[in-house]
Amino acid sequence: MKVSGKATLEGTTRYKERHQKTCAVDHFREGNGIITSSIGIGTHLGESDEQTDSLVTEAIIESVRQGINLIDSAIVYRDRQGERSVQKAINYLINSGEVSRDELIICTKGGFLPHETPEYFDWFCQHYVEPSNSTISREDIVVTKEQEYHCIHPDYLNEQINQSLENLGLETIDIYYIHNPETQLFQVDTETFYNRLRLAFEVMEDAVNRGKIAAYGLATWDGFRVPETSQKHLDLAKIKSIAKEVSSNKEDSLRYIQFPLNMGMTEAFLIPTQNIKGERLSILESAKRLGLFSIASASLYQAEVIGRIPENIVSTFGKTFETDCQRALQYARSTPELLTALVGMKNPQHVKENLSLNTYSPFKKKRFQEITDLIIQVTQRN
Repeated sequence: MKVSGKATLEGTTRYKERHQKTCAVDHFREGNGIITSSIGIGTHLGESDEQTDSLVTEAIIESVRQGINLIDSAIVYRDRQGERSVQKAINYLINSGEVSRDELIICTKGGFLPHETPEYFDWFCQHYVEPSNSTISREDIVVTKEQEYHCIHPDYLNEQINQSLENLGLETIDIYYIHNPETQLFQVDTETFYNRLRLAFEVMEDAVNRGKIAAYGLATWDGFRVPETSQKHLDLAKIKSIAKEVSSNKEDSLRYIQFPLNMGMTEAFLIPTQNIKGERLSILESAKRLGLFSIASASLYQAEVIGRIPENIVSTFGKTFETDCQRALQYARSTPELLTALVGMKNPQHVKENLSLNTYSPFKKKRFQEITDLIIQVTQRN
């Protein structure tokens, strides 16, 4: 039986108030009418095996207990097992009475074929392309140099949403992302891409109307960080205008964007990759202007920060933050205009290490800028 409900202001406020004694007041932020923790847990890491499933499930349970109420996954993570670990954790927490469904913000993504192998691609074609009643063609599937298979055809996205609801055991997903849509630009021109995105948004708006998702967004890797001259560039103003048109110029449900942001990938707030009414802006500022909420992925630079933060930057964090992981996560969550910084966790020691940040406030803008200036100096020297 699927769990009913979705994240609400009442529920997430209740969650925040319950954790006020152990979490800093400004650990929680309001965005899109709900209260969100400044750190969210990701579920991408690890192999598709029972041991990893158990570790990820336990990490989610402990994170929710310690003040994290945003859980991020994707149908492609660990061959669907990422979502299934989320389901196990949610069921345990709700059945034990530790949380209510309306206190949690559950996010997932669709667009990639869940099993990225040539054999699965052949199976996919047999079941989704070759049947005489299918509307999906081989041209709708983009194959990258890394042999990843990507499809945002409306029928496929509908199937992805339904499958994710099954994997998660939910009636409603709070945030559903189209996963790395810029992948399409490997093989199609921009006009074709935005036409495909328009059809995808029609699916998203319909899913909102049907109560399958509460809001939607775009989870990207390159699209919002690269300059306009790049083949992979995504135009956020145009994307938002398409969402408005699809919703007949009523209030659309495109509310979130996700992108990498960390001490080694600072483009989201330093580089003006977007054009908003003739003004060059960073993606973070652009999202704010357009009424979108930003979530950072890869907050630890995929562990590349460990042991590599220069001593002069380490010293600016003081003695409160003892490890490079803590410093990197504190930096990411302190980014101005950011809603939440995601961190993948499954090792119990890392969970404890990262969750200790919940008791501390994010840095104020001035201190964040001081650290950023040091990062720029180090980057320029190298």
